[in-house]
Amino acid sequence: MRLYISAITAVSRAVGVLAGIMLLSAVLSVSHMVFVRYALGWSTVWQTEYTAYAIVAATFLGAPWVLTVKGHVNVDILQMAAARRLRAAMQILSALLSLFFVALLAYAGWLHFEEAWSGGWTSDTVWAVPLWMPLLPMPVGTVLLALQYVAEIMRLLLDGGEPVAEHSVLFADTTDEARP
Repeated sequence: MRLYISAITAVSRAVGVLAGIMLLSAVLSVSHMVFVRYALGWSTVWQTEYTAYAIVAATFLGAPWVLTVKGHVNVDILQMAAARRLRAAMQILSALLSLFFVALLAYAGWLHFEEAWSGGWTSDTVWAVPLWMPLLPMPVGTVLLALQYVAEIMRLLLDGGEPVAEHSVLFADTTDEARP
């Protein structure tokens, strides 16, 4: 179990780095667009569309990493008042419900991706991007998020929950050595 947790967490971190690179590329794309439009007076073709696709892709691909650092929104007022066992049960229930939602989102994302792929859909712009490309990060990111939720559930079962205070740390060390 610990091997699975470590492996999925490592994949989530690697894909999180990729998401960060995509956000950086979106910033560079916007900078290029501003320079080309206003300094050179040329028109732009691909920058706006690429930026939107890169930001959405980064959002989906970065979600598993955000889960590893406990960065997702969490209302924990009841958890703070609960005993450790009840807190662990609430965290597991929350993770299971989130896993169910993410699995449904992954399935819907896959259906949409497959429809765009088989239908040969392209964007209605001059750039005419095949739409399967910007749609692919949704099923990939949500499947990775689902796998990370499974790892989090396993970790909660092994460790018996965690103190609520750890949720507020954005860059918490999630290695097994850091666990009490």
